[in-house]
Order: sequence, then C-alpha cells, then structure tokens
Amino acid sequence: MEKYIENLIKKAKEARKKAYAPYSGFKVGSAALTDNGKIFTGCNIENVSLGLSICAERVAIFNAISKGYKSFKAIAIICDTEKPCSPCGACRQAMIEFSPEMNVIMCNFQKKYIIKKAKDLIPDAFNNENKNNTRSFLQNR
Repeated sequence: MEKYIENLIKKAKEARKKAYAPYSGFKVGSAALTDNGKIFTGCNIENVSLGLSICAERVAIFNAISKGYKSFKAIAIICDTEKPCSPCGACRQAMIEFSPEMNVIMCNFQKKYIIKKAKDLIPDAFNNENKNNTRSFLQNR
C-alpha cells in the first residue's frame, strides 16, 4: 500500500468521528489529497430536512475548493460497513467536475479497500465536454 493511501484512510477515519448523523446513524469520513499534497477532510452532516444533508466526500472537496485548491490526486472514504464505502452519485459528479483522474479509495473498518478512478465510477458523466450544450440549453430557455 502506498504511503499516501494509508495516511488518507487514517485521516478519513478521524474525520468520521465528527460526523453528524442523528437520523440515519450512518457516519462517513473522507479525506481528499490535492495535487500539491494538502489534505482536506470532511464528514457527513445530516439535517432533519434530508435534502439539506451533505456527504463527507463533498465536504472534503468543497473544503479544499474554499481554500483555493481545485485539483485532486485522491480521496478516501470510510464507513463502518461490510463492504468498502462507495460514494453516491452526487459525490461522484463533484469528483468528476474537478479531477476525473483522481483515485477514489473506498474502504471500511476491516481494512478492505478498493481503488478506482473517479471517471470509472460514473460512466458517460456529465462533464466539461458538455458545457457548450449546457450554455446553449440555458440561453434557449
């Protein structure tokens, strides 16, 4: 295991302790590694109005972006499940927006993990190649 993977998993596990999940009890932690070596963490934060909840992955990514970092080497996601923790569709789309080539390290407490590229988690993703179609659509509304 590469050293950065082990470190990201450790940071994600620490971030998970801060999760706010009183409704589901499903706590998730995440740690994103920027291309220049900075690590930003996140945890899931629920709200009684479920649509206002946010996943750990997007918290980590948005935390980095709010500090000026927009390119990522990897992100680790951890939860206490039998299988490694996989990101939801919204988080996958956020990953694609900034770094389709980033390694997504999906893991659990039993030290099982799977690594895939973000672009492989969401085939035919809506991405920058579609931006002209989006502009055209919005202008014609």
